[in-house]
Amino acid sequence: MKTAESVTEGHPDKVCDQIADALLDEYLRRDPRSRVALEVFGSHGMLMVGGEVTSQGEVDIEALAKHVYKQIGYDDELEVFVNIELQSGDIAQGVDTGGAGDQGIMYGYASIETPSFMPAPIAHAHALSTSLADLRRHDPAFAWLRPDGKTQVTMDHGRVTTVVVSAQHAPDVAQEEIRAKITERVIAPVIGSLDGVEIHVNPTGRFVVGGFTADTGLTGRKLMVDTYGGIIPHGGGAFSGKDSTKVDRSAAYMARFAAKNLVAAGYAKKCMVSVAYAIGKADPVMLTARTEDGRDLSPLLLKYFDFRPQAIVERLDLRKPIFRASAAYGHFGREQFPWERLIELK
Repeated sequence: MKTAESVTEGHPDKVCDQIADALLDEYLRRDPRSRVALEVFGSHGMLMVGGEVTSQGEVDIEALAKHVYKQIGYDDELEVFVNIELQSGDIAQGVDTGGAGDQGIMYGYASIETPSFMPAPIAHAHALSTSLADLRRHDPAFAWLRPDGKTQVTMDHGRVTTVVVSAQHAPDVAQEEIRAKITERVIAPVIGSLDGVEIHVNPTGRFVVGGFTADTGLTGRKLMVDTYGGIIPHGGGAFSGKDSTKVDRSAAYMARFAAKNLVAAGYAKKCMVSVAYAIGKADPVMLTARTEDGRDLSPLLLKYFDFRPQAIVERLDLRKPIFRASAAYGHFGREQFPWERLIELK
């Protein structure tokens, strides 16, 4: 039995991720070689942006943060605090020569169980949360939906057993209507037959207060949502707000790229790629690929994929401003990103 969750773009942690990646994109538009490592914290009318940036470009951080917040769907005012310095010279001297921007372990995964080569529980959970957002934005019958929300899917032997949807809503809509409409228009189209499926919609009975009014948000706090739903390990490094010299992000993308292509080429039904780095060094200190039955595909990694940081940046074209779109509904399993591209292994 496996369970995975997703959250909507209005979840406070995801608001922070999207602001961080919108800022990253804006720096990259002005200077593709910008070094960016930003953290965003939001809480009850306040937003703080902190970190390190080295760039030839200048960005109005407060204005862009507020713009993203409004785009997501919130209309309350934010007081924005900014505390940003240059990247440490001790780190820069290793990155400048092509080395990794940090030590750490990254994982990538792919499975034949869905067309996107993602684990089914997280694929379903993302489909549910994406549907909530689409209905809120485009269907007048769902004008009562608000930006915050969560979804969760439990599966046992390939069958969905439990679905949980928590959707922020206007105060004047009845829970019976919310449950009926979400079951009909969100859950059933994604899951299919609901026979024997346990369904929980807004299990507390009310979800009017959401976003930063209800809870704090922080970049990098939804790592399982961002990746594979907890189906495989995670090295602990967050993605959003970091440029691609940070292997926390770029090597995780490369590991997914390698795993997906090995599975698509028929080398495995499920594959997990693991890679680790020492700060300032280009060559990984560990690089392995394992199948679901324990077979070692590591030689294929060495044959087809270059995991040195600069090689990753060049192969996946990671100096472009493409990252805000990745900051909600998962970094993997969506064809718009270069690390999801299928190539011929020969």
